[in-house]
Amino acid sequence: MSLKAKLEAVIYAAEEPVTLGQLAVLFADEALEWKAEKEAAAEAQAEEPAAAETESSPLVQETLPDLTVAPDALEEADAAEELDEGAGVEESAGLEARTTAGLETGGTLSEADGDAPEAVADAAGEEAAAPDAGPADAEAKRAARLRDREARGVIKKFLDELVAEYAVDGRGIEIREIAGGYRMATKPECHDAVRSFIKGQKPPLKLSLPALETLAVIAYKQPVTAPEVNEIRGVDSSAVFGSLLARKLIATAGRKPVIGRPILYKTTREFLLRFGLKDVSELPSMEEFEKMAASELEEELAGDEAAGAEAAAEFNPDLSVETNGTGADREAEAAAESAQGAREASNSKTE
Repeated sequence: MSLKAKLEAVIYAAEEPVTLGQLAVLFADEALEWKAEKEAAAEAQAEEPAAAETESSPLVQETLPDLTVAPDALEEADAAEELDEGAGVEESAGLEARTTAGLETGGTLSEADGDAPEAVADAAGEEAAAPDAGPADAEAKRAARLRDREARGVIKKFLDELVAEYAVDGRGIEIREIAGGYRMATKPECHDAVRSFIKGQKPPLKLSLPALETLAVIAYKQPVTAPEVNEIRGVDSSAVFGSLLARKLIATAGRKPVIGRPILYKTTREFLLRFGLKDVSELPSMEEFEKMAASELEEELAGDEAAGAEAAAEFNPDLSVETNGTGADREAEAAAESAQGAREASNSKTE
């Protein structure tokens, strides 16, 4: 199995993002072995064309210089060599004589020969530079750092290749860099299909609306104090802070250098893991929030209008009967009033 396949398997099996350091510890030997094999293959491939070119080139012998030497030049070289040998013998004899004279007079080699102190100093320097534990440890640490750097470089190369391979359109999964590590996740284009599937599953534990509001304020204003969060939200968030701290979504970040020194809060790595972020810089901007809020409002209004039209279609009574009935009642009332008026008029005439 190749090293790339092993890296892919580890990233898939890990519940949390896998860091480059963790992968370097696991596969350092294999990464260095792969690098050595590639370098050896590259050197062999570079040497073969050079050797073939040298053997097949007919101009090599023609371009070589003429190395034949004339007999007179040979005789002169032999004479110069004999003179050099004689001078060397005389110099050696003189040095031996000076050394013997110095030792007989109780002196040292440094007193007999002026060049000897340098040799003595070199010897003393070699003794002083004898290997000890300190330099050896430093060299070992340097070698370990170099080895780790080379392994990380090879593994990073394979990770970049995996990210590029998963980024093609034919895949529904991608390898993303989240919270300093690598993790497999579904592509945004497939979120609708995944969401429709998840709706049929058991719902996960969710945060309440006050908790989400408080977490959003901390994420965008961090580091921030509890009174500042309360002022932004307009309500007391003490209980919500306890819930977020228990879930490890926020943590303390020291104290603010003001009167009272209130505690500062910030988001944690768990927050990045839960929301699938590389860092807080990937949080949506206010403009993006406004666009999302506007689109959601339009969807809600459209849904309300559709629901109102459907309800109106279901409840559509025939108002013609009611209208006619109302008119008949009015005519009857008018006739009764007219009859009452006629009776009153006749009674007045009789009287």
